[in-house]
Amino acid sequence: MSDLSKWMPSDMLEPVRRFLDGDLSIAPGIKIEQFQEGSTLVVRAEVPGIDPDQDVDVSVSEGMLHIAVERQETSEHKSKAGYRSEFRYGRSSRSIALPAGAKEEDITATYKDGVLEVRAPAPEVLTGETSKKIRIDRS
Repeated sequence: MSDLSKWMPSDMLEPVRRFLDGDLSIAPGIKIEQFQEGSTLVVRAEVPGIDPDQDVDVSVSEGMLHIAVERQETSEHKSKAGYRSEFRYGRSSRSIALPAGAKEEDITATYKDGVLEVRAPAPEVLTGETSKKIRIDRS
């Protein structure tokens, strides 16, 4: 049975404090930026505090790049008033469409300073290709 006499009203504010401190782990998803660098799609995912060898899965299927991250965090707070232990865990993922012609074997991923960077090169689009206008029918 827990001792409610040790409960403090400020305990309810812990998620708000973490949010204001920039800890968005209570929000789902992975923050990413993506852009084209020449003919290469570059995707950067902000995933600080993880072990890329154990906590991240980067995969490709059906023309999509999939990034999945599993977090496990524990923290302990000791004071004269008592002891509190917290843990947070969860799985987040994002999927991004790959450029036409991207090959799985050419995709690379690196992790540095809390940022996962995935590069997906695609062949240059030939400028001699023509486009065809599609007629719009009225109903």
